[in-house]
Amino acid sequence: MARPIASGTISFGLVAIPVKLFSSSESDARVSFNNIHESCGTRVRQKLYCPHHDEIVPRDELVKGYEFAKDQYVIFTPEELAKMQMEATHSIDIKAFVPISEVDPIYFEKAYYLGPGEGGDKPYVLLSDVMKKTQRAALAKYAARGKDYLVLLRPYEDGLLMQQLRYDSELRAFDEVPAEDVDVSDAELALAEQIVDQISTDEFDPAAWADSVQAEMLAAIEQKVAGQEITMSAPEEQKAQVIDLMDALKASLGDSDDEARKPAKKATKSKSKKQASGGD
Repeated sequence: MARPIASGTISFGLVAIPVKLFSSSESDARVSFNNIHESCGTRVRQKLYCPHHDEIVPRDELVKGYEFAKDQYVIFTPEELAKMQMEATHSIDIKAFVPISEVDPIYFEKAYYLGPGEGGDKPYVLLSDVMKKTQRAALAKYAARGKDYLVLLRPYEDGLLMQQLRYDSELRAFDEVPAEDVDVSDAELALAEQIVDQISTDEFDPAAWADSVQAEMLAAIEQKVAGQEITMSAPEEQKAQVIDLMDALKASLGDSDDEARKPAKKATKSKSKKQASGGD
């Protein structure tokens, strides 16, 4: 059973819904490695080094500073930092309801599951159901950990999910990406559309996708732990080739035809999670 990491209150109008926040991800799902001293096998610990004095600095001698110019810092005391931080009210104040399709995923950051708090079951379900019916999500402000977060509350499966959003000022403009103006012919577009049609699907089943590289890494780690030689082979480097676009599209279409003629593999049944839009 999952344990809540925080509690809060969703509020809009005169409605207040107590909720509990749960992590939506597994912290140990990724393979990570530590730095080890080769001669003794001990994990290396990081030290705080001052290049000016050429010495290791203990934590009780550290202060916080803001770099306002190159290598120039203004120092703040803990009291001054506390005054600048926003009070952690844990109140999730809904400011507006917007169509879910209007919020581009580029703004999405970490997501949290929301569960009903004590006495909040009915309004919790009501809020989820009304957003499913109206195909809308709730934009809200959330004050926690000394910060003012912009979040999106959206229906998810049989409950609610709180999606932390980036502020617009935190995103770079796409026009910073260099690209040349090119013309695409109708014939090229038609061929590309055929390729898309042949490998299209109307559903996304996340359980059908897995991190193959991580699976190979875990298998190699098990071999190493067992004292065996790692048999994992390095992937071949793909060399970029300049080819005719129409030839490439036609070749891709031929490959798709070959795949379509192959007998379908039996898929393992897995429960697919419903989309955030609340569709059945």
